[in-house]
Amino acid sequence: MELSASPHLFSSRSPTSLMLLKPKFGFRVSKISSSTFHLHPSVLSLKPNYKMEFTGTVCSASSSERNGSPAAISSTASGPRVGEVKRVTKETNVSVKIDLDGSGIADSNTGIPFLDHMLDQLSSHGLFDVHVRATGDIHIDDHHTNEDVALAIGSALLNALGDRKGIYRFGDFSAPLDEALVHVSLDLSGRPHLSYDLEIPTQRVGTYDTQLVEHFFQSLVNTSGMTLHIRQLAGKNSHHIIEATFKAFARALRQATEYDPRRLGSVPSSKGVLSRT
Repeated sequence: MELSASPHLFSSRSPTSLMLLKPKFGFRVSKISSSTFHLHPSVLSLKPNYKMEFTGTVCSASSSERNGSPAAISSTASGPRVGEVKRVTKETNVSVKIDLDGSGIADSNTGIPFLDHMLDQLSSHGLFDVHVRATGDIHIDDHHTNEDVALAIGSALLNALGDRKGIYRFGDFSAPLDEALVHVSLDLSGRPHLSYDLEIPTQRVGTYDTQLVEHFFQSLVNTSGMTLHIRQLAGKNSHHIIEATFKAFARALRQATEYDPRRLGSVPSSKGVLSRT
């Protein structure tokens, strides 16, 4: 009986390679490498008039399996991660749309120029597409609009994350801006908590009340179900300290929301669930 096959398919390390092959009618043997190999008994027992046909994928695992596990889920496997929220009260009218898998498109108009500038940092450094429109009673002050924008962003983030399957969950980043250095660490745990340690030396940056920075993050944490720690390591300039905070937050959030290819789409919790409640 003769066989024709590529020599690289036969080796002393894989004597059963031929078992995976489907026989076809007709047999033919051509010269192969002089390297020693052994045919499995199941091959020797085949009847004449058969032909063995080999391909380069004979010994490869299925493309949908790796070591018995499903292949890694791509970032688009569960569809777009977009959250949209509209919040209307007697004090404000706010609409927010956020795409976690965007490219950093910023489109914010809150009526508070410094807040718009900070939301641009969130979009640019987190690579989120962020669309915000807000009108409010800023003739009184910026408090209500600042708060409701943050509440809406947190709710949109919550919606975009869904069941949080496959994400890294944790994010940690330190951002410098000239003399300022701010560290942010966060956990998309479903449990709202804020630890805030900034020492902003002035009461205002432009017309923006710097007390509203803490209130912004507290509001965002409350609706998103996020554990957030903000710590100032250095800084003297109020603008630099606040902007470094938003940049660090954006990068940490980007880390936490990105997909972990080793997790294979599972929930990043030993409990098997990450819940807002």
